[in-house]
Amino acid sequence: MTTIQTTSLGSQTHSYQRYRFVIGGLILFAHFSVGINFFVVAPLFPLIIDDFGVSRATVSLLIALALLIHSFFGLPGGILAVRFGLKRMYFLGWLLMGISVLSALAPNFGSLLVLRLAFGIGFGAIIPASGPLLMQWFRPREVTIMNGLDIAALSLGVALSVSVAAPLANTIGWQNTLSVFGGIALFGAVLWGILGKVTADARNTGKGISLKEVGSVLRNRTIQILVVADALVFMQYTALTSWLPTFYNEIRGMSLTEAGFITGLLPFVGVFAVLVGGFLPLRFESKKPFFIVPGFLLALGGLGSFLIDSTFGIYVSIILLGIGSWSYAPTLLSLPIELPDMTPEKVAVVWGTFVTVSGLGMFVSPIVVGAIRDGTGTFVPGFIIWAVGAWALFIAGFILPKVGSKSGQ
Repeated sequence: MTTIQTTSLGSQTHSYQRYRFVIGGLILFAHFSVGINFFVVAPLFPLIIDDFGVSRATVSLLIALALLIHSFFGLPGGILAVRFGLKRMYFLGWLLMGISVLSALAPNFGSLLVLRLAFGIGFGAIIPASGPLLMQWFRPREVTIMNGLDIAALSLGVALSVSVAAPLANTIGWQNTLSVFGGIALFGAVLWGILGKVTADARNTGKGISLKEVGSVLRNRTIQILVVADALVFMQYTALTSWLPTFYNEIRGMSLTEAGFITGLLPFVGVFAVLVGGFLPLRFESKKPFFIVPGFLLALGGLGSFLIDSTFGIYVSIILLGIGSWSYAPTLLSLPIELPDMTPEKVAVVWGTFVTVSGLGMFVSPIVVGAIRDGTGTFVPGFIIWAVGAWALFIAGFILPKVGSKSGQ
């Protein structure tokens, strides 16, 4: 009897070890679905403006308002993720992103905006739920690697959509283009509904998290520094990714295809940078360099991307900006897991807070740039505001309390 029980337990463990690769693949595809629909509208802004007759500030709502909705859902989504059920939360989030498949049927700007708001809610559900899901299926050191791979998948999605959207729109129309990318997310939702699983975690109480515990997590100084720095980085990134294609088209005289390609280098470079950022920290005790160095690179690259007018200088700046904006992210997401007394519920809250605070900032930044451009005739003052704020990551690397690396099993 003992032999039979041991064999059965070993078989279950082996099955668990194998199936986590299925779950890992699904989580990767979820992040890819987020990325490929994130900034897909940015290269299409001039076409949308012409067809629907809206201003630059208004069209920026397609990104900004989606991010606002996603930010409102981030922290509550982190609290609800465990209570509502990770499998159901993940499916619902993916399904809402997939609703963008209906973009080809949108008769006006308002209906298109509604579809983007659904994407924002789905985005806000997926990211906080990913933290506890990773903790269930992967060991601590593997979570750091998975964070790098997940963000690389998201970055790859952004790169493909920003680079391909304009030329694809020239062939099938911009509304059909949005539907194609939305269909990718809808396909992912179907896959998760069939293959998605959750498993028990010894650190999961099953009772969710109280408001008192939420407050305790949010008062942690390390978490506060990380949240502020991350938000300011993404405010610059969103402002530039949203408006650089139009800036290069109107001010630098580039075609929309060329402008989209150059801007698409940001997330494309990020694919490789985030992979390095996911593996390299495992070799170092201190996490500080993985904020200081990226912070310096993204600050220089951000300024150069719009102040330098030579093509070579623009490419160099975009590469530096892409490396800096993505390479710190695996450390950012993994560091809270290494703090004392962290549980899946608390990690969901932390990741949800990242979503909420950065989402609010990302809502504001492209609108400010668009409004300043409409009012003054130039993008530069709006770009400078967020370029200065992005230095926060560089500063954060020096003031973060020391947090060592867990040994991780």
